Amino acid sequence: MKGALITGVTGQDGSYLAEMLLEKGYDVHGIVRWNTTAGSWGAHTERRVEEIEKRAERTGQHLEFHYGDLTDGSSIRRVIREVEPDEIYNLGAQSHVAVSYDQPDYTAEVNALGTLRVLEAIRETGVDARFYQASTSELFGNATETPQDESTRFDPESPYASAKLYAHHITKNYRDAYDIFACNGILFNHESPRRVKAAVTRKISRTVARMDAGMEDRLYLGNLDAKRDWGYAPEYVEAMWEILNNDTPEDLVIATGETHTVREFATIAFETLGYEIEWQGEGVEERGIDADSGETLVEVTEEFFRPTDVHLLKGDASRAKQEIGWEPRTTFEGLVEIMVEADREALEPDRSEPTVLER
Repeated sequence: MKGALITGVTGQDGSYLAEMLLEKGYDVHGIVRWNTTAGSWGAHTERRVEEIEKRAERTGQHLEFHYGDLTDGSSIRRVIREVEPDEIYNLGAQSHVAVSYDQPDYTAEVNALGTLRVLEAIRETGVDARFYQASTSELFGNATETPQDESTRFDPESPYASAKLYAHHITKNYRDAYDIFACNGILFNHESPRRVKAAVTRKISRTVARMDAGMEDRLYLGNLDAKRDWGYAPEYVEAMWEILNNDTPEDLVIATGETHTVREFATIAFETLGYEIEWQGEGVEERGIDADSGETLVEVTEEFFRPTDVHLLKGDASRAKQEIGWEPRTTFEGLVEIMVEADREALEPDRSEPTVLER
């Protein structure tokens, strides 16, 4: 029976991955930070944990959480020695690009050196574990070629992406230097109802649902022209497993091959709940207008523009299809609808709560 260790197990990807591995018959171990678990998980994290625990109970597989932190190498070594996992998925990170400008030191400490600590723990303990590193399409920055694939030159545009670039290269280095089965999954944006509220996709789906419930009156956004290759997270964790269970360690791009703007995401989100949006104006003066009432539903504000914004990311996952047989199944429209409907349903018990305007 295989055992897997997941950092970032309570996040969007970590929780979906844990559930999938439990279904596959794995014993699953997750590393959690003391400051996020002492006394309370937090409502959103608690829901994810409950889903993992339900899956473990249903499958009869072993699930265990261990205290540790990517900023503390001794705790990582301790957990790896105790668990002796067959597979390690390093999904833990400071995952917000915008936050990385405010906390560049911490971002580098977790995303760059945290990855090194896990790899060094594998080397020092001698555990025969395969290692998956959650790499990112943000490595490409404003790439000069589109779409981006495994051969595209990296050009990170943020402290987050720069730290992830180190993690990407140190993973390759430990693979070559120490013969560790170590892989990078260069995943393009992938979303779900479990996405953090700070992410623009979840911000849109949640705010639109709250507006429909009379709990907010307007959606505030930044760069409406920013384009991303958005996929559905549960399908992307399948790719992680496929990458790590391939015959040879490789670094693969995982993407849909389609790009859509923030404007398109917002338009479909409103359409899901029966609103037709007409866009008027340009730049920070652009507004999303309700075609029926004439009310402004979407407003652009400079507050949500990044210091350096990546404008176009589009992945070419043809090699992943060839090497591991992976392809996306959920359409862009289907993804937006899944997220909006989930946020609408989550509000049902709270519709009597007072209106709170959140940006």
